[in-house]
Amino acid sequence: MRQTDQERTRRRLSAAALFAAALLLAGCSAVVSAAEPAGTVATPPATAPAPLTVPASAAPAGTIDARALLATIPFKGKAPKTGYDRVGDFGPAWELPGQACSTRDLILARDLTDVVRDGPCRVTSGILHDPYTGKTISFRRGVATSAEVQIDHRVPLANAWQTGAQQLSYAQRRQFANDPLNLVAVDGPTNAKKSDGDAATWLPPVKSYRCEYVAAQVAVKAKYHLWAAPAEHDAIDRILAGCAPVMVPGPGTATPAGR
Repeated sequence: MRQTDQERTRRRLSAAALFAAALLLAGCSAVVSAAEPAGTVATPPATAPAPLTVPASAAPAGTIDARALLATIPFKGKAPKTGYDRVGDFGPAWELPGQACSTRDLILARDLTDVVRDGPCRVTSGILHDPYTGKTISFRRGVATSAEVQIDHRVPLANAWQTGAQQLSYAQRRQFANDPLNLVAVDGPTNAKKSDGDAATWLPPVKSYRCEYVAAQVAVKAKYHLWAAPAEHDAIDRILAGCAPVMVPGPGTATPAGR
């Protein structure tokens, strides 16, 4: 082969390598954010490439790789559920002192599209693209229809109670129950099936959403200094090991309730 042919070959190989690297870096990460609708958060495809290290400059300020954050969370057995009282321990549903709108309405307004309100707060209708099932649900407020869309605590309150929330103050537990980082609007019947299951016993049926789902659980547990049960910890780690890096808010990052 002549020298000029060798040089052309080297240039072609070098360009191909640079192009492949650019594709991987452009599509390798997802961000979990409480300030944006769930449908806008990127999730890796089913055939995602092996996880790559995301350069610090590529990650939003104040975020951290969920798997790295998981490594900081202790794991041990769950505390007894004895004495757990949803309202007594975490406060009235969807209420926070000084918050003008209910948390449910704030999350509906964040996660639904084509939102219609009655007044400044009350969401009366909208469209949910459910991240758990992939279904499109037409939400209409009413006695017989409101439960079709529910607001899920990705880390259930009972799970939180058994993994460290007993040591939180009442005010901190109320904040936990209304924290948009932990909340997502979903299909009601699917949420009912989840109950208070953790990642070892329940995961969203849509597999492409599981990376974001467990990453949010990690962010919430870190923020409130909760631990994970061993089986729960292992399940989360196993899922994240198969994901492109998912960046989540660090423990000190603010999480606004809506847009």
